[in-house]
Amino acid sequence: MNDSPRAARIATFVYFSLCGTLMGTWVVNIPAVEERVGISHATLGGLLVLLGLGAFIGMQVAGRLTDALGARIVVPATGVLCSAALVLPGLPREPWTLAAALLVFGFCNGCLDVSMNAHAVHVEKAYGRPVMSAFHATFSVGGVLAALVGAATASAGLSPAAGMAAMGALGIAIALVSARALLPTAPTAADTGARETEQAPAAGRRATSGRIWILAALALMVMLCEGAANDWSALHLKDVLGAPASTAAFAYGTFAAAMTIGRLLADRLVARFGSMAILRYGAATAAVGSTIVTVSPWIWAAFAGWALFGLGLSGCVPQLFSAAGHADPSAAGANVSRVAGFGYVGMLAGPAVIGWLTHLVALNHAFVLLILLCATTAVAAGILRTGSDRTREMAASSR
Repeated sequence: MNDSPRAARIATFVYFSLCGTLMGTWVVNIPAVEERVGISHATLGGLLVLLGLGAFIGMQVAGRLTDALGARIVVPATGVLCSAALVLPGLPREPWTLAAALLVFGFCNGCLDVSMNAHAVHVEKAYGRPVMSAFHATFSVGGVLAALVGAATASAGLSPAAGMAAMGALGIAIALVSARALLPTAPTAADTGARETEQAPAAGRRATSGRIWILAALALMVMLCEGAANDWSALHLKDVLGAPASTAAFAYGTFAAAMTIGRLLADRLVARFGSMAILRYGAATAAVGSTIVTVSPWIWAAFAGWALFGLGLSGCVPQLFSAAGHADPSAAGANVSRVAGFGYVGMLAGPAVIGWLTHLVALNHAFVLLILLCATTAVAAGILRTGSDRTREMAASSR
């Protein structure tokens, strides 16, 4: 087996891209599946809650399994399961069978999401420098690949089930081929970490647990903002600023492109300025972007605001996941699953919360919530302060 950090990093890129592609393949087939089953938008929205519920449960299960068995076993296994489960939502003709399919697919996707993030923490530790943000950028690239493949299969006349089955079969092959390059992180590492944890003071363990809960709360806030942008950015330009649908569609594209670019650049910035600075100034930048979106009457300014929003948010979640994984090596999977699970809840809740607020205020005024959440995250970024950050601050104050 290949234990090279470089090979493991490449393999981790593959799994992140695979996860993004599998989820993106489902997303691009939603309209066809909805028509096949014959359900309304409202019914589909209710069924998608089961997808999120399955993902949340899967994240908690996979976190503990990864700590117990090791990412080298769990990541490829969940990659195979998620790929195989992709075809399930394309098969049903009844709402209840679609509900079951989404629950299973969500569970498998949540398992893959957490296990690959836990392995990414081990890769980052092996490298000795930040590499987490680039992995999350690759997830976004996977979504783009899914859109391209989905367009190709639709133009070829393939049914959703056939297209999803073909992508699932390819995913199984990719998950199996990439497995041997993963790092052997457990059970040896977990056993060692467990002995160290038993010897650690109880107060230290309680402090670590409290820190994880704070990271989880921050992940919920940041990913709630991301979820809101995903579903409401285009509608903001169309309904508030009166942009034509063809123009409004670029609002989400601007946000997503800025987020992807930001994640590709974030690792170098983290290495230079520290993860605390990226979270603090990233969240502050996102707050500025959402403020522009909230108050500006001009379409071009709205595009700039959504770009700043995406750029600011881009590096926040990777830093939170990385901090959770490094907090306790013996429980990296469980800690990442807790932070990722709460973040996923925020991602799902974001669109619904903004939608509820629109019953009280105008859509752009509902975005004040996003400003407050980003500002709160910026203030709380000190939770990521490390010894390196304190050294930087002392050096800066002595100049």
